[in-house]
Amino acid sequence: MMVISIPYPWSGYPENNSNFASIVSFKCEYVSEKILILDFGSQYTQLIARKVREHNVYCEIHPFSHFPEPDESVKGVILSGSPFSVRDENAPLPDLKGIKGKFPLLGICYGAQYLSHYYGGEVKASNSREYGRARLNFIDRENSLLKNLKSNTQVWMSHGDTINTLPSDCRIIASTGDVQVGAYASSDELTFGLQFHPEVYHTTEGKTILYNFLEDICGCAMDWTPKIFVESTVNELKRKLGDDKVVLGLSGGVDSTVASILLHRAIGPNLTCIFVDNGLLRKNEFPQVLESYKELGLNVIGVNARDKFIDDLEGISDPEEKRKSIGKNFIEVFDHEAKKLKNVNWLGQGTIYPDVIESVSVNGPSVTIKSHHNVGGLPDKMHLKVVEPLRLLFKDEVRRVGKALEIPSSFLKRHPFPGPGLGIRILGEITREKIHLVQEADDIYIKALHKFGLYDRIWQAGAILLPVQSVGVMGDERTYEYVVALRAVTSTDGMTADWGHLPHEVLSVVSNDIINKVRGINRVVYDISSKPPATIEWE
Repeated sequence: MMVISIPYPWSGYPENNSNFASIVSFKCEYVSEKILILDFGSQYTQLIARKVREHNVYCEIHPFSHFPEPDESVKGVILSGSPFSVRDENAPLPDLKGIKGKFPLLGICYGAQYLSHYYGGEVKASNSREYGRARLNFIDRENSLLKNLKSNTQVWMSHGDTINTLPSDCRIIASTGDVQVGAYASSDELTFGLQFHPEVYHTTEGKTILYNFLEDICGCAMDWTPKIFVESTVNELKRKLGDDKVVLGLSGGVDSTVASILLHRAIGPNLTCIFVDNGLLRKNEFPQVLESYKELGLNVIGVNARDKFIDDLEGISDPEEKRKSIGKNFIEVFDHEAKKLKNVNWLGQGTIYPDVIESVSVNGPSVTIKSHHNVGGLPDKMHLKVVEPLRLLFKDEVRRVGKALEIPSSFLKRHPFPGPGLGIRILGEITREKIHLVQEADDIYIKALHKFGLYDRIWQAGAILLPVQSVGVMGDERTYEYVVALRAVTSTDGMTADWGHLPHEVLSVVSNDIINKVRGINRVVYDISSKPPATIEWE
């Protein structure tokens, strides 16, 4: 059994539920070269991968304890940071016998300390700790990893332990004012260690360092572009699917849209898409998006299931229970519609790489903050194999692939929208009245962002209806109505986010319009929380 993600994102089924589909995962096999990233649980691991991808080099993240045997496509290996100390009793200990000395190897932070401590050096707790910005006051520019760096360049440190001594075959190639071993290199093999994080924004020349590693040391061709991805994926889909038929659930979002167009390019009318109206979409979204999909040439079935979803949510306030109810109903509706189709062999999904990564924990099951938006299951009677053409891509890469496919910007620039929709933007119990209120408020808000040229500067925005009412005055009358919170964040991939600094004048216009035009709301507030510690959605 395998937990699968579906492009119209839901969650809630336990992993031992017997109603999951019997599936086979589709995996593209055309990558000619790649970098392996071994994850030790660092908060920056995905950022390492994204920075490698920015150099047009394909890479994969694997838990340090479960990584594939390197083959001829592997050009190099990167070891991530970690919340652990190499001196901890339960410190991650990878088996590198098939890697070290055989492939170019770059250790970052914990990775650098591990390569030193377990191969002849020593790491100790020290008073010379560094957190945040630091300057390299010594740089060996003769070393290929650090060539072309500027003097006194800024780097980002995040470590409590310090490398006290290096293995006998290693030498220092960079230092800061406080830490002597800022970076090192082996004299006998292509093994390097960086005490700082080249992948973060605050390491100003981190991109240069990674480029040096990928191009000079690993010899990567750097030719993994959106155009190449499209051509290779379509060819691979044609080969894998042949004349088979595929059913795919559309959400109106970027991921499922791009996945559907890739599949349509490969198999044409053998793809059938299902777009479900759960009653929790934005105002007028269902008819507008359905028509747009048909204009793209897709074979789309629109399903109005609003009453089923909303009626089943009656009396439910807990966020996880709401997700379970919405997920269960989506599965039932999708299954009912899919059964009407004849000779379907595959389930198409808009799974992207963060979904894949986050389903695998470094040291067993991770702590659940909330059920993942992209996890769900399908009844076992469907017995469909799964095709996931985007499972190699991050969100920003999906948008670039969509551009290469010439998908209209109205789809590609759309803000992410949670699978449970307004179900998790209405805090507490959901009613038809509350859905109407939040749809109207959200519509005013999103239209204002477009009007003032702010929509494309924001990663995600929406209105949240709070489960409280407040006293207000309209005319000479006292009101006791709902409060709406506006949320807008800036981000690259949603893993971290900062609150959007919208002009006060714009917030004033939006607030006035909502209060004056949406009867039932008399107060508007603005959320200025970043992620972490807050999440983007409130539930």
